[in-house]
Amino acid sequence: MSEVIRNHKSCTVNPLKMSQPIGGALAFLGIANCMPMLHGSQGCTSFGLVLFQRHFNEGIPMQTTAMSEVATVMGGLDNIGSAILNIQNRTKPSIIGICSTGVTETKGDDVDGYIKNFRALHPELDSLSLVYVSTPDFKGAFQDGWAKATENMIQALVHEKTWEQAGKINVLAGSHLTSADIDELRDLCEAFQLEVTVLPDISGSLDGHIPQDFTPNTLGGTPLESIAEMGNAELTIVLGEQMRPAAEALLQKTGQPYVLFDRILGLEATDQLLDCLSQLSGHPVPAKYRRQRSQLVDAMLDAHFFFGGKQISIGAEPDLLWDLGNWMHEMGAVLKTAVTTTESPLLVQMPCDTVLIGDLEDLESRSTGCDLILTHSHGRQAAERLGIPLYRIGIPIFDRLGAAHRPILGYRGARDLTFAVGNLLLSTESENLPDTWPLPMESTDARAPVALTE
Repeated sequence: MSEVIRNHKSCTVNPLKMSQPIGGALAFLGIANCMPMLHGSQGCTSFGLVLFQRHFNEGIPMQTTAMSEVATVMGGLDNIGSAILNIQNRTKPSIIGICSTGVTETKGDDVDGYIKNFRALHPELDSLSLVYVSTPDFKGAFQDGWAKATENMIQALVHEKTWEQAGKINVLAGSHLTSADIDELRDLCEAFQLEVTVLPDISGSLDGHIPQDFTPNTLGGTPLESIAEMGNAELTIVLGEQMRPAAEALLQKTGQPYVLFDRILGLEATDQLLDCLSQLSGHPVPAKYRRQRSQLVDAMLDAHFFFGGKQISIGAEPDLLWDLGNWMHEMGAVLKTAVTTTESPLLVQMPCDTVLIGDLEDLESRSTGCDLILTHSHGRQAAERLGIPLYRIGIPIFDRLGAAHRPILGYRGARDLTFAVGNLLLSTESENLPDTWPLPMESTDARAPVALTE
């Protein structure tokens, strides 16, 4: 059991977390033909826009209600209506996802009530879906915004259950999954001849492909028609503790049962996922995945020499921290420092003494003497000051290419991560070796040559 400590500093130094509105906006980016919109100032939206562009190296569709100082004080609900009409006239999305910000939450705008009145005044927009999410950025963190947005999508867009389609499943994907993770997940489901609907699905919209035609909205993602039919699936697979409220919302609305996997990384986690898919489909695990499992076991055997006993420091969102911390523990490393961004029931189960809800300054101060730091790109200065190697993981990663194409899910994802981190530890260890290796054996009295006498 771990002790969860919340830092009560007067200010955050070198923030680890990102805000709820950014998490909610990314969830909406996983919906087909969607336009995310932040209800707040232009600066709030610009921050998220630049962050996503640097991480994904793609054009990001995102709009704002452009709240000014006067509109904030006097009430800016009319800005929402104007923004919706402008977006509809210019880009014609199927859905607009609206996330609040700290400015409008402090003012206390009744956005739900306004949208109802707006609907009554504009019946010509009945075909346009509008989903609003309360995501104050002075509370919670990135994965909270993602989870709330997904829950509200289910409440607003999923239809009641009409019939059960055999061989169809849903997957509620947490914010710690990359585009490559979702691609790997889809391949796993299709290998068992299962039809899968992933929500949200950033693998179609933020996987770095070049579209045949230009669109001002999202390039891909989960279609609204598929979301509406999610209640007709046999089962919902939930990846990440953060998605439990969304799964409960789907259960209450449609009676859809769900199975939650709090981990996606590692041998045991993948075994459990494939066992679930096998039992659901009635098909045995394909031979290629049995071979991939064997490769992962061999990779763990090869790499455990370089992981064993190493002092590790991790700074990440709770679900990603839970995955990485347990994986490092299984590899024989010691989780010395764990810093996260928000509350989660998993934190007390972490394989370390304490978990701190804090910032990158806390991560740096607690990482002295560690062998490796795992966090996103904002931790690079701390790692440089400490002289400790950094493995970049999470969002944002803006000083390396291909972050969205690095999976950790499945046997292959765990194998590749094992090699990547193992090579980093190995290279650091090699740099600390003396010029002559192996060391020449020192002579001792016992081993000194003995003179022969007659």
